[in-house]
Amino acid sequence: MNNNVLNTDLSGKTAVVTGAGGVLCSAFAKTLARAGAKVALLDLNLDAAQQYANEIASEGGIAKAYKCNVLDKEICSQVALEVMKDLGSCDILVNGAGGNNPRATTDKEYFEIEDIDSDTKSFFDLEADGVEFVFNLNFLGVLIPTQVFAKQMIGREGCNILNISSMNAYTPLTKIPAYSGAKAAVSNFTQWLAVHFSKAGIRVNAIAPGFFSTKQNASLLFNEDGTPTARTGKILAATPMGRFGEAEELEGGLLFLLNNQAAGFITGVVLPVDGGFSAYSGV
Repeated sequence: MNNNVLNTDLSGKTAVVTGAGGVLCSAFAKTLARAGAKVALLDLNLDAAQQYANEIASEGGIAKAYKCNVLDKEICSQVALEVMKDLGSCDILVNGAGGNNPRATTDKEYFEIEDIDSDTKSFFDLEADGVEFVFNLNFLGVLIPTQVFAKQMIGREGCNILNISSMNAYTPLTKIPAYSGAKAAVSNFTQWLAVHFSKAGIRVNAIAPGFFSTKQNASLLFNEDGTPTARTGKILAATPMGRFGEAEELEGGLLFLLNNQAAGFITGVVLPVDGGFSAYSGV
């Protein structure tokens, strides 16, 4: 995408991206770098973050990878000090860390009586620690980095926080109650933060991606032989545009919401980028 289309010039700004070792968030990091920002790529998997930082550097951008656990405030605070020393105070925070866990996922979409005494993992078999992990990763994984990096934004003009929500936040998907609930909390928290920081001059918005095929969800969407799973059939049938999104198709929403000229009066919104999924009733 040509950044000039949105006239989003992030030169001189420092952007922090959590979960930057993943497919979508690494794409965000690259987009921010191409728009001129110095980018800190944070991930629990340092090797993955370093790979993408190297790719940004090979394109002439400025990027540095940091190992970070977004659920540990002490570690986040230490990383924030390192980022400030290396790249400058944070102007943009993209809270991209998140994910699901099999311990918080049911085997079937619908409960049936015989599931009680079978090997099927039903709602009644969900593990509390698995649900807690998913909630913490997706909600506290936004709250804690925001507590840490927003402190560097206070009293400075034009700072932005961008959270990553999901289609699950609008209508919960089957099988994944914890992830759906956690993403709904992220959308709600985005609105709360937007109000809370409105007098401090920090805009807070979110993007809610629809269905994108990535390494993380490939096994759910495609069989080993490459054919689509039944779940993929349902997803595409419920997506009016009839296909999965491509990572670069999130770039426009990202750059628009971070553009203080184009979106300077926009705060507290959750922007769906979903091929019409959230608009479709199914009939």
